[in-house]
Amino acid sequence: MTRIADLRRDYRRQRLLETEVAANPLHQFQVWFTDAVNAELPEPNAMTLATIGLDGMPAARVVLLKELDERGFVFFTNYRSRKGQELAHTPKAALVFWWAELERQVRIEGTVERISAAESDHYFATRPLGSRWGAWASQQSEVLESYAELEAKLAQIEARYGEDVPRPEHWGGYRVLPTLIEFWQGRPNRLHDRLCYRRTEGGWQMVRLYP
Repeated sequence: MTRIADLRRDYRRQRLLETEVAANPLHQFQVWFTDAVNAELPEPNAMTLATIGLDGMPAARVVLLKELDERGFVFFTNYRSRKGQELAHTPKAALVFWWAELERQVRIEGTVERISAAESDHYFATRPLGSRWGAWASQQSEVLESYAELEAKLAQIEARYGEDVPRPEHWGGYRVLPTLIEFWQGRPNRLHDRLCYRRTEGGWQMVRLYP
């Protein structure tokens, strides 16, 4: 049996230099995200979302980035879910992207806001039909007695709406408005490159961090 402590990998693919990155971290993220897509990585838009629990404990799960613009990073979920309740109580979050094949990580911290109903409506209409039914059928994060119960709810929703499925009011998007974005590039001997951008009143400021 392999010892967990023996699992290690030396990173050597690339450097991350101040002279080669964008002044705006959102633009730099677009560059790295495009690299991840072009490398045909599995689920390049998968990101760990960390929130602050109602009891003060952190909670994390993987969600999918669905939109990115100058304002921030957008994902969608049920507003009544655990993460929805946590964000309503404390509208702050952290995100992590891990692209192992490129030996890259991006960390993001910021405040969170709901996107507009019109924006949520627009995205909801682009979802596969089954996913739109599912948004109505699932009482996300609530206790489910059996999968058969969920299948029965789904059948009821399918019969009720057919292909004309409106967006539930309890389902929509959140935007993470970044105040910190850190880019991490793996390097040999664990001496990794770390460039950290912080938002200030005068714009973004970048520093290099010890690995």
